[in-house]
Amino acid sequence: MKPQDSAPFSYPVRVGHISHNPVEVRLEANEAERVALAALWDIVSVEGLSAELQIGRWKKDGVRVKGHVRARLTQSCVVTLEPVESEIDEPIEVIFVPEGSKLARIAANDSAEMILDPDGPDAPEVFSGDTIDVGESVAEHVALAIDPYPRKPGTAFAPHIEGTPETDAKPNPFAALKDWKKD
Repeated sequence: MKPQDSAPFSYPVRVGHISHNPVEVRLEANEAERVALAALWDIVSVEGLSAELQIGRWKKDGVRVKGHVRARLTQSCVVTLEPVESEIDEPIEVIFVPEGSKLARIAANDSAEMILDPDGPDAPEVFSGDTIDVGESVAEHVALAIDPYPRKPGTAFAPHIEGTPETDAKPNPFAALKDWKKD
């Protein structure tokens, strides 16, 4: 990942300044960042977004970001369109490796098929230059945890009313021909 000016929540970290001993970092989104994130995620509002992270070296030239992400947000109910408040509390662990690193390659078997374990760790994020954007990773983790179909408690879609076989029956195009029988 490379830092972008357009990222609504950004916390750039210079890789050269990261030691092997993890450093504790606390991030919190300000009002403007929360408004921009709500617009990006197409939700009503983001009342809070914070992260408590440990940032340290990983192997020779990688960076590990580990911690917890918390968010309070409001979405529109998919049934009533009323506001629905929700809280997100997710662990985060991201590994960044420089572009071209052997650690960024995904394992393949003898037939050159990629081996992906859905329950295994995520593949490392690749960055170029000497800066990673930890804030962007935090925002991505929150975005993935947002309920895509929020519902206000106690609401449900109206049951589907099935028609009777007589009303659902399609007219037979040959029904008019039955009266034309030859005598």
